[in-house]
Amino acid sequence: MTTAENNPVDLSASFKAYDVRGIVGETITAASVRAVGAAFVDVLGLKGETVLVGGDMRPSSLGFSQAFAEGASGRGAKVQLLGLISTDELYFACGALNAAGAVFTASHNPATYNGIKMAKAGAVPVSSETGLMDIRDLAQQYLADGIPAGDAGTVTDIDVLKKYAEYLRSLVDLSGSRPLKIVVDAGNGMAGMTTPAVLGDTLLPGLPFEIVPLYFELDGTFPNHPANPLEPANLLDLQAAVVKHGADIGLAFDGDADRCFVIDELGAPVSPSAVTALVARREIARAKGLGEERPAVIHNLITSRAVPELINHDGGRAVRTRVGHSFIKAVMAAEGAVFGGEHSAHYYFRDFFNADTGMLAAMHVLAALGEQDGPLSELGREYEPYVSSGEINSQLADVPAAVARVRAAYTRDGVAVDELDGVTFTATDGSWWFNLRASNTEPFLRLNAEAVDATTMADVRDDVLALVRQ
Repeated sequence: MTTAENNPVDLSASFKAYDVRGIVGETITAASVRAVGAAFVDVLGLKGETVLVGGDMRPSSLGFSQAFAEGASGRGAKVQLLGLISTDELYFACGALNAAGAVFTASHNPATYNGIKMAKAGAVPVSSETGLMDIRDLAQQYLADGIPAGDAGTVTDIDVLKKYAEYLRSLVDLSGSRPLKIVVDAGNGMAGMTTPAVLGDTLLPGLPFEIVPLYFELDGTFPNHPANPLEPANLLDLQAAVVKHGADIGLAFDGDADRCFVIDELGAPVSPSAVTALVARREIARAKGLGEERPAVIHNLITSRAVPELINHDGGRAVRTRVGHSFIKAVMAAEGAVFGGEHSAHYYFRDFFNADTGMLAAMHVLAALGEQDGPLSELGREYEPYVSSGEINSQLADVPAAVARVRAAYTRDGVAVDELDGVTFTATDGSWWFNLRASNTEPFLRLNAEAVDATTMADVRDDVLALVRQ
């Protein structure tokens, strides 16, 4: 039995609904990670089974990967260390090798953070509904009492980057694209490694692309800007570079490279809803070409109304769901959906084990752009017929009271209300809709509004914000 920690970390501070995320040295430590590795094996029954472990470029990820491996192998697992990986590389490995795994990353969070995303064999997510809290509770016990001694497993090394790149290329054929100049902002995150492997010629034959790299150096201190493309300020360097280099497209990835944001040739963002609609059209057509009738496509309730309209127009079946990757993945599996998209630029593919991958979504956008002659700004306009506010956060002392004020004002004739996730108000004439949703982890109320024109959207947005913030 390993020695108990004198002052064990309170794991409830870092275990969230979908993953683990905490401050290095405070709410996530080598000792706590070692205990989590042991509990991961015990809770999921992985003694004698393969467990895959890797991490991103954060300074603490390598040490945490090794600590997790020690805990897991100590409970009898056959650990395979993947080294530096993106989050979607872990999902690929868990799917292709049919093994459970964990990746150390805090995604877009600052350098002082790290965390763990875990998956079962087949890339099935481990969330609060599928064992994550059981792992937390057992790990907390191991921190207090020590990890029981058992039959030792093994720890070996494996590299999956080339197989990951080959697999993605097998899903989208880019060899026939017209030549494209692509600026990629990796934000000093893992896309600095995966982009050359998938879209470049470092591991596979070259494609008809000229890649202009921005911040490809792997550096978990994020010296240039935070690796969070959801914040408009973090896209400014990419937007300027696209215009400067006369590029056809810009791609921005978050720190662990599971999300991708798209910039057109004019330097303007292409909304994740437009990307969802574009990829949905391609995946519906492919599935129907294989004989599938009305292939399902998942979209969360924050995506543009244009998404379900296009899905239904193209002969697919639009399935609306709550926000959050564990919900999306569960519905993907239940519905046998071919694709799913979120407003936050998470894109899920049946052919990628129902998991999210920013790189595969980017490849679909590149294929759509490369198979026609027009610029991305024209192509994207086809998928953005409405005007959106984007997500607006209000930090409030009393979130329920703010929602009550909006309910009182908007519960009236001509407005439909539903409560799938937060509360959504929709004008029955189709001119506007908005959703209010409380954050699960912060004192924020999130507003997303959309309308048929900019004036209507601004009127609705400003009216709701005034009620929320009064």
